[in-house]
Amino acid sequence: MADITIYQAPDDHPSLVQLTRATQVDAAFLVLWLHGKSEKTKRAYNADMLRFYRFVGKPLREVTLADLQAYNDSLITPVLRDTSRARALATVKSALSFGVKSGYLPVNVGLMVKLPKLEDKLAERIMSEASVARLLALETNTRNHAILALLYRAGLRCAELCSLTWCNLQERDQAGQISVYGKGGKTRYVLIDMDTLQEVLRLQRPGAGLDDFVFQSRQTRSRSHKADRRLDESSVFRIVQAAAARAGIAGCSPYWMRHAHATHSLENGAPITLVQSTLGHASMETTAKYTHVRPNASSGQYLKV
Repeated sequence: MADITIYQAPDDHPSLVQLTRATQVDAAFLVLWLHGKSEKTKRAYNADMLRFYRFVGKPLREVTLADLQAYNDSLITPVLRDTSRARALATVKSALSFGVKSGYLPVNVGLMVKLPKLEDKLAERIMSEASVARLLALETNTRNHAILALLYRAGLRCAELCSLTWCNLQERDQAGQISVYGKGGKTRYVLIDMDTLQEVLRLQRPGAGLDDFVFQSRQTRSRSHKADRRLDESSVFRIVQAAAARAGIAGCSPYWMRHAHATHSLENGAPITLVQSTLGHASMETTAKYTHVRPNASSGQYLKV
């Protein structure tokens, strides 16, 4: 296999696409495919495509169904989790599908390769209300407590929380309102209680501008050729994990707080359409899965023996 080279995208497409010399022909296409995706998604897709190119050693136009099937088989290893395997294959299928839609590829060989079926483990990642209360109560750092409170009470995605600026927060009657620029480039508006809003506002330092990030890192980071102090998602992950460890909750991640928001609000009587709009779910089916993993009744309760 040829040595790995780095393709520098044009300035209006701030992305590095890693390719082998044998696949430089796809470089411009991959920049178009990655355009508009978040930096986190770009990094993940770059890694997945590099893995694929290392295996097939040819441009996408030369990839056959047999190549893709062989690549899929190569992903079945003891060290690669089913979820990682599914994501790696889904990335390639996404590129192939975009290639056909954009006219870059004549046919989509990925249509014949199915993604592996994954066990639904959502129920294992939903904390009880008591667990969330304990997690919040044991967090003594003011900034970290505010992060945990927003993740749960506003149901924010980790990237949405990290991207909040002071202009996104405002008082509204006896509550607070957050404007959230979320997944799919859509903006939604989320109401939070006044206590949570005041808790976050107390973090604002004198002289902070409206466009400054609410949660900042001590180090300046470079994103899309612009330097800022935006708190990184990995830092939030560590904050949540540390808080969960204190509360005796194993395996907790920031997304668990969002799962808990959806489940607890539905169980407490919130309309499913309201939960959908609050969390920014594109499909009602995504929201409805929370009712399936925590049913209020089962036919087994009617059995006599």
